[in-house]
Amino acid sequence: MTLESMKILICDDSILARKKLKDFLVSIGCTQIFDAANGQMAIDIYKEKQPDIVFLDIVMPIKNGITAVKEIIAFDPEAYIIMTSSVGTQENLKEALKAGAKDFIQKPLDNNQIKHVLDTKVKGGI
Repeated sequence: MTLESMKILICDDSILARKKLKDFLVSIGCTQIFDAANGQMAIDIYKEKQPDIVFLDIVMPIKNGITAVKEIIAFDPEAYIIMTSSVGTQENLKEALKAGAKDFIQKPLDNNQIKHVLDTKVKGGI
């Protein structure tokens, strides 16, 4: 797997947050990027596109990130989901990881952390 071939789903209710992450991903060579504005859209897009990695906000309308993680993992137990949130409570973190997320990144997102997560995924790590 390469950055160019990797399918990435960004789910955040903030269009600005989605754009910022997408712009960074494009700048490092990612070409297959999908985005969603709420948890239900993330679930639907995941089922259709089956991305290699998902960046998923916790606090969103319609379905929050925790609910979305649970439904995506029920559909695909191998889903590689990284939770993102500015509301980084220990409870949210524990719940996200318990639901099946692989990691948690505090907002504002740091490009070095994003790159590290992607490099780990490219190398086949979890």
